[in-house]
Amino acid sequence: MIMPEVDLSAIWLTLKLATLTTAILLVIGTPLAWNLSHTRGWWRGPVNAVVALPFVLPPTVLGFYLLIMMGPNGPIGRFLEWLGLPSLPFSFSGLLLASVIYSLPFVVQPLQNSFEAIGKQPLEAAATLRASPLDTFFSVILPMAKSGYLTAIVMGFAHTVGEFGVVLMIGGNIPEKTRVLSVSIYDHVEALEYTQAHWLSGGMLIFAFLVLLALYLLNPNKRRS
Repeated sequence: MIMPEVDLSAIWLTLKLATLTTAILLVIGTPLAWNLSHTRGWWRGPVNAVVALPFVLPPTVLGFYLLIMMGPNGPIGRFLEWLGLPSLPFSFSGLLLASVIYSLPFVVQPLQNSFEAIGKQPLEAAATLRASPLDTFFSVILPMAKSGYLTAIVMGFAHTVGEFGVVLMIGGNIPEKTRVLSVSIYDHVEALEYTQAHWLSGGMLIFAFLVLLALYLLNPNKRRS
């Protein structure tokens, strides 16, 4: 079967969205997870709760409020209008921002758990050797938290690929612009085009299995003796 060009475009757009989202989340999530793992202030609980909201909040609810905030009367929409920038709803930039927010806990929490497991002794040892914060991160923290980073990358990427409710609310269904893979499958089912839906859904099923397999193989802590 020859895959329609619109589906190929949806696959490419989904991979592009997932890659950019994961990269941005690693940059944002690293300092956030580090502060959450080493802070015992009163704000730790509320920030953890906000970060974890996408775990329990229905995607359509999150997408609805993001749409309101990004709209012309919302705070983000008004700020962008004041800067002379285009609006975010029904654009790839809007999809990217929504994906970063929606996939945030899938990157932050694995990193936070890894940072907490490192403890203070390796950091104190690096400090006695007069290592700079940057050297400490790349020489001590990053190698010791490698498992957490692998989990964060895989989970952040996979979760973004599987998004539906949020991307549909923010991006709609514009071919080659905001139509991602999950929306394309929905369209095929709505049009009773089950063959195309089977091909795309089967690919997603295989992808999901490989993601879970990779997590168990890459995380030695999950292996039992």
